[in-house]
Amino acid sequence: MMTVHMQKEIGNLKNLILSMSAKVEKNFEDSIFLYEKMNKVAAEKLMKDDEKIDMMEIEIEEECLKVLALYQPVAIDLRFIVAVLKINNHLERINDLVVNIAERALDLSGYPNLEIPFDLWGMSQRVQSMLNKSLLALINMDTDQAMDVLTLDDEVDDMHKTTYAEVKKRIVKAPEEIDKLIQMPSLSRYLERIADLASNIAEEVIYMVDGEIVRHQKL
Repeated sequence: MMTVHMQKEIGNLKNLILSMSAKVEKNFEDSIFLYEKMNKVAAEKLMKDDEKIDMMEIEIEEECLKVLALYQPVAIDLRFIVAVLKINNHLERINDLVVNIAERALDLSGYPNLEIPFDLWGMSQRVQSMLNKSLLALINMDTDQAMDVLTLDDEVDDMHKTTYAEVKKRIVKAPEEIDKLIQMPSLSRYLERIADLASNIAEEVIYMVDGEIVRHQKL
């Protein structure tokens, strides 16, 4: 009977983490579209929405601790709960970075004819793909998709490294735009951090399914 109750609790945990995943992914997509319209109201809504994600994180953590205390799971069930605890934290941190992106959009909304001097859209698409794949890997317990995420991380790192040089070139060319240009590298940094956290989620999926810790391994 205890096993039946535990599996029900684990099923509930999976639903909670998938619900949070969907919400965070939607927030990330919305934050990137802010740079097409510089919508102040949408930016403020995203920033307020952070409280909901914080509450979801607390609820999931409390549920994980309850299952650990009541049922003392072992093997794959224990790995699942440990992975969910970590993924829960990664998702909350991703949403914090989404809020940072929204705040930066709000700061830049006062500048007309804004032109971003690096490939924000290309970088955003790669990060979005990584986040989407990592969450699909979680839904499907698919280690192949998780490995795909880890191979994409180097591309995002390389794009991030070029950001500062591109911004520096634009400052030299148009010094009168320095006030807005000096805010641009932080956008790239936020995206690079989200990519790192998507990779962390993928690593936790591999651990959850195979019991293998792949952090710090050269792929």
